[in-house]
Amino acid sequence: MPLEKSKKLSVVKDYATKEGDTGSTEVQIALLHARIEQVTEHLKVNKKDNHSLTGLLRMVGKRRRLEAYLRAKDVVKYRELIARLGIREVRPK
Repeated sequence: MPLEKSKKLSVVKDYATKEGDTGSTEVQIALLHARIEQVTEHLKVNKKDNHSLTGLLRMVGKRRRLEAYLRAKDVVKYRELIARLGIREVRPK
């Protein structure tokens, strides 16, 4: 279940670092966060949907790896992004 086109465009527009930016780390994390919220709502209704649960866990892992990358690259941008998204900070391994 992909994101709606309008939702995806608004997320890209809000988190883009420059005009036409669709692939920066910030945008990727924000898009994954939106998908994670969507799948989480789906799983609240459909508790036995194990395939969606597996996909959710993979998305969370991918988002965490991207967060770790951004944290290593630029801590200030990372902290601003997690504050905007309202997610917890990744503990470095």
